[in-house]
Amino acid sequence: MELLTMEYITEGDKTRLETELAERLSADSEITQRIATAREMGDLKENAEYHAAREDKAMNQAKIEMIRNKLATAVVTDSSSTPEGLVFIGNTVKLRDVKTDEDELYKLVGESSGRFDMEYVEVTSGSNLGQSLFKAKVGETISVDLPRGERTFTIVEIVE
Repeated sequence: MELLTMEYITEGDKTRLETELAERLSADSEITQRIATAREMGDLKENAEYHAAREDKAMNQAKIEMIRNKLATAVVTDSSSTPEGLVFIGNTVKLRDVKTDEDELYKLVGESSGRFDMEYVEVTSGSNLGQSLFKAKVGETISVDLPRGERTFTIVEIVE
């Protein structure tokens, strides 16, 4: 049995997950119909449509289960109720790299949107950087183990 862990997500993350769950549940009935139609074609051993539909069903079911588990264990956060100057899920923060003195925007998220066309870098709350940022204060300096080595940042401001 898989151990379910609590994850912080924003209201937007929750809405996105609920929408994806509804879409996948709808698709599941369509996949079931594809299986039934393919089954009617006869010999299942050499029926590529049947096997493809069964594989689609299994992958869709796994994703449905993952989303349900995530929603069941998620804690929806409201950054508007956190103390001023404290980094929380949903906040976009300006970090200054202590070594290079360069500023960059990061947004602390519960779950990544998978988009890379934004003016900030998404940081999930479960990542090393996310864990270091979570509940840190403006002005605080944090050191983080990242894939390319340890980096030190100063939290300059909470932008939003």
